[in-house]
Amino acid sequence: MAAYGLYTHIASNKFRSMLLLAGLFLLIYVLVFAGALVGEVFANSDRPLNYYLTHASRDLVAAFPYATIAAAVWIVIAYFFHQNMIDAVTGGESVTRQQEPRLYNLLENLCISRGIPMPKLKLMDSPALNAFATGLNRRQYSITVTTGLLQALNDQEIEAVLGHELTHIRNGDVQLMVVAVIIAGVVGFFGELFFRMFTNLSWNSSGGGWSSSSSRSSSSSSSDHDSKGGGGAVLAIVIAVALIVLAWLLSQVVKLALSRSRELLADAGSVELTKNPDAMITALRKIENRGELPGATSAVMELCVDNPREGFADLFATHPSVDSRVKALVQFAGGHDPGPLALPSETASDQTDAAEESAGERIPPPPPRGPWSGSSEPAAIPGAGSTSSNGPWGPHR
Repeated sequence: MAAYGLYTHIASNKFRSMLLLAGLFLLIYVLVFAGALVGEVFANSDRPLNYYLTHASRDLVAAFPYATIAAAVWIVIAYFFHQNMIDAVTGGESVTRQQEPRLYNLLENLCISRGIPMPKLKLMDSPALNAFATGLNRRQYSITVTTGLLQALNDQEIEAVLGHELTHIRNGDVQLMVVAVIIAGVVGFFGELFFRMFTNLSWNSSGGGWSSSSSRSSSSSSSDHDSKGGGGAVLAIVIAVALIVLAWLLSQVVKLALSRSRELLADAGSVELTKNPDAMITALRKIENRGELPGATSAVMELCVDNPREGFADLFATHPSVDSRVKALVQFAGGHDPGPLALPSETASDQTDAAEESAGERIPPPPPRGPWSGSSEPAAIPGAGSTSSNGPWGPHR
């Protein structure tokens, strides 16, 4: 599906995202198959590999409706309670126009100018510079802004950040990312469950079979076990572990692919709303490397304007780098990049430290004086002149 403009890019991105989301959902069944392999090996330890693969496939067919129902229940629970869970983690609280008139008016003006229903506005008490949007339907949509962002950015920059989050809501990114995080969470949960199940098994070298750690005994079995069957069990376990690892890796890759592409479109949508690419650029430069939310989970950080948490060699970074985002805004929106920016508070602190350091270099501390300071000079006497040889009690001797 070719894309030539902002809206066709959004439509094309939605189509690809739905395919990726369907693939993410299919990973649940891959994990079920891997779990069935482990279960078959645990139940029958002296069979050939073909036996395990055939019976695991049958188990998958039998477990298909139950796995689907379990995943659907998980999604339903998250649908109704995900905002409460996010607020519990971040401490975000809803604010009104009376509590935060500046922030509320900026968001309301943006929504009115574009005919967008106004989402709930939440404020998070944190010095970090970040914001994120959440919600799965119109009644749940909300934008959370940190107090640090509100203090560090001017009105135009805050408006650009709000436009970025509104674009996520308009494009359906919020719903998709929340569902993707939920499904990835299901994959991670079952993957860890099956991996723990596997690590609880051990190969019985004397009997040639698999047994759980709770059922191991010192009893020996006959040495004429089926070596071919034992080898099949080992291969089945290797395949199960490989499937678990592959499913987890693919779930992360799909989730990151969804997040990265949407951040660039949200930046472009913010420029479309505000008509001010420079404000979005300077906002990103100020937020750069200052958005870490100390108590937030990785799922919350993936929803933010910027996620400073980086994976191995940026392989698992959820957001494009600020440099690449700024470069896109300069190239396609005509903005101007001022380069990395220091916040006013940081600049004032650096200037104060520099002034104190230079003052310390210019004015050395006075040497100690007096009979108790270890100095050889006499202590100063009140009232004594600097050139007179007489003191208040007569001439010095």
